Amino acid sequence: MKILLQASRIIVGVLFIFSGLIKANDPAGLSYKMQEFFEVWGLHGLNDYTLAFSILMIGFEIIAGIAVLIGWQFNFFSWMLLLLIIFFTFLTGYALLSGKIRECGCFGDCIKLTAGQSFIKDLILLALILILFVNRKKIIPFHGSRIPMLLLILTSVLAFVFQFYVLTYLPVVDCLPYKVGSNIPEKMKIPAGSLPDSTVINYVYKKGGAEVEFDADHFPADFNDSLYQFVKRYDKLVRAGNAQPPIKDFVIIAPSGTDTTMAILQQSGFQLIVFSKTAPKDVNDWTWMPVLKSIQLAAKEKQLPLVWVSADAENTAKSLSKLKVDDIPVMRGDLVAIKTAARVDPTIYLLKDGTIQGKWSYARFDEVLPFLAN
Repeated sequence: MKILLQASRIIVGVLFIFSGLIKANDPAGLSYKMQEFFEVWGLHGLNDYTLAFSILMIGFEIIAGIAVLIGWQFNFFSWMLLLLIIFFTFLTGYALLSGKIRECGCFGDCIKLTAGQSFIKDLILLALILILFVNRKKIIPFHGSRIPMLLLILTSVLAFVFQFYVLTYLPVVDCLPYKVGSNIPEKMKIPAGSLPDSTVINYVYKKGGAEVEFDADHFPADFNDSLYQFVKRYDKLVRAGNAQPPIKDFVIIAPSGTDTTMAILQQSGFQLIVFSKTAPKDVNDWTWMPVLKSIQLAAKEKQLPLVWVSADAENTAKSLSKLKVDDIPVMRGDLVAIKTAARVDPTIYLLKDGTIQGKWSYARFDEVLPFLAN
């Protein structure tokens, strides 16, 4: 039993640290995954708080993992871990059984797990945490009081500082399809050999005041127009496929409403694209604008196209006009695609023949200029 207890303690601690560190590389990604759950549940009012939830949850995962390994305040953390894994198991179970969410984001975008894989992982973790919880009084803490406390404080500081860093400068490890070196038009294609979703057509009819449902191969023996009143037909998912391109819903719409996506991406040579989700409430918040103006002037000298793609194109154009920047074309893009392309708002891309040569958050806009000087 002692060996099982210690093995459970090591596995749980390491897994929580590992999971937390991977998600700490991209807390915005976890935030968007939370929003996906809240949208499904109709809890739209919580969307504004998901980033704070994400940062706190990631920090707790890392801190709890360290605490389990050193045995610090084990009674408290065993309760917290049990409640957390029950919550995670509910989420992954809901995603699996409802079919409304394909991936749960347990290990971020670097290690993608299906809803089924995540659910099995959480069931195993639940069993291990239950072992720790039942035997929590048998866990002997690390000797001394200062070292564990200092280790927990250091872990807490590093966990939150690292998240602040990537939320300012972009993820350190880019696991997204928009990483440097990716060709966007190629990533928009369905990979060869992919399997499409398997579906069947289901019919819903009303008979005697009650709705009955059946597919094309199982029509009722007494079916006729006098007994059955048509309600609707729909495609029912039988088996989920993997025929999804790495980059989805990437569109660039001109102010005229014309889809200019491929016209822009298939341009030869270098070009710059600024991605932003929203326009600022106050144009003075764009403290990086002087650097962007320098980039704009350097791009003009090199005759490089520069466009701005925003999910809120109209208000973004108005903000630029207030700043006397009227010669950057502002296009409209899909919000979800921009959230993936620009984890930090805004982010600027340098493309060559549709391939990403570099990407920088607003905090590193000054690093674009050396590229343009060559």
